[in-house]
Amino acid sequence: MSSAGRAALWVSALRPRTLPASLVPVMVGSAVAAHRGGFDAGVAGLALGAAIFLQIATNLVNDWGDHVRGADDDARIGPARASQSGAVDPRHVAMAGVTALLGAAVVGAFLIARGGWPIFWIGLASMVAAAAYTAGPFPLAYHGLGEVFVFLFFGPVAVLGTEYLQVGDLSAGGVLCSVAVGALATAIMLVNNVRDVDGDARAGKRTIVVRLGRAGGRALYVAALGVGFGIIVWGAAAGVLPTGALLAGLALPLAWAPLRAVLGRTDGPALNEALAATARVELVFGLLLAAGLLS
Repeated sequence: MSSAGRAALWVSALRPRTLPASLVPVMVGSAVAAHRGGFDAGVAGLALGAAIFLQIATNLVNDWGDHVRGADDDARIGPARASQSGAVDPRHVAMAGVTALLGAAVVGAFLIARGGWPIFWIGLASMVAAAAYTAGPFPLAYHGLGEVFVFLFFGPVAVLGTEYLQVGDLSAGGVLCSVAVGALATAIMLVNNVRDVDGDARAGKRTIVVRLGRAGGRALYVAALGVGFGIIVWGAAAGVLPTGALLAGLALPLAWAPLRAVLGRTDGPALNEALAATARVELVFGLLLAAGLLS
């Protein structure tokens, strides 16, 4: 394979379509902090760096882990993976994942200096979970905990951690925003697992979708979108969030196309696009929610 082809596989291993899942929670957490009068651009930048390193580490470990456990084989309908391709040494993918974890640790050291022991434990838990996603003696994704991992660490942990670093405490509005962001990040994961349900079942990867079946995974996807948008409406109606937060609802029409694909299609290309479209929904939702919190 040409060097350009190998480079494309490395980019694929980073899964850039999913990177909004690390950008949005830091952006929303920073907007919550700014709404409360405590925004710090330097801290927000460091939090974003740590989040991106952690997501890249998770994606690379997943690429390697699914290959060595047999979940990524020639029958998969998703994009080719670097480790699966044979053109990239799987050990190099694993080493790149470890390097990303070290990058997160370096950035995290500055955040720990700012936030103290709570941030240390959050960072440690995040790194362990990233490494354990598909690796180690109890790979989370293989025991139906992948969605739980994504919800927690790309929702409440990231949003509230960002708020805490900048303000020094947490708010009810931040909690609601963190649940909304976590739900939409989980929706991205659900598209991936609905697409891969047959291959995951063959490999013994017992995701929630494998356990519940494709119909159950589709229902969870609908629920994740509903929670993501609905909790913001509830928060604004209850006075926990400012009315401006309702601006996030303008992202709802973007969810129609991926929703139709997830509910009605099983082919790889359609669901690959649905995954990218769901990531766009989260990104636009996050941008609008942040703008609404700042208005």
